[in-house]
Amino acid sequence: MVLLVVDTQKGITDDRLYNFESLRTNIKRLIYEARNHHVEIIYVRHDDGPGTGFSLGDDEFEIFEEFAPKGQERIFDKTVNSAFDDSTGLVKYLAEKKEKKIMVVGLQTNFCIDATIKSGFEHGYEMIVPENANSTFDNEYMRKDICYHYYNDYIWPKRYAECISMESAIGMLRQA
Repeated sequence: MVLLVVDTQKGITDDRLYNFESLRTNIKRLIYEARNHHVEIIYVRHDDGPGTGFSLGDDEFEIFEEFAPKGQERIFDKTVNSAFDDSTGLVKYLAEKKEKKIMVVGLQTNFCIDATIKSGFEHGYEMIVPENANSTFDNEYMRKDICYHYYNDYIWPKRYAECISMESAIGMLRQA
């Protein structure tokens, strides 16, 4: 199993997110447990391109300090919503490691998390989604709380991912 931390970048990881304090606490706890039980943590960053303020070299592009990678933890950059797009090299990396179980956390529920979960499922990965470990913002079509529950409680379970409690997620990391 790997813990995939998607797009938890400085420019969007803040209290505008749905249930921010729980999100922050849960992701920090999952990272802590993964490190303590030798589960690889892989980070993914979204690059909107030069001049956007959200690209390589921009402070907002960097990973939120409280979740920041340590040591040899890998970072893959992407320019599309799915972390599994061929351009990232992530699928090739996971194939070399013979890894098929992915616990995914991060931002944003309705964009990169959704695309990554569905793409991961189609690549044959077992996708695992811990509760309150992904989030999003309000948009003109849907409030952030409704959006979170729409995906986590309705779209992903029994289709694309196993959506589990934090306690179950911690147990999986401890047994990996």
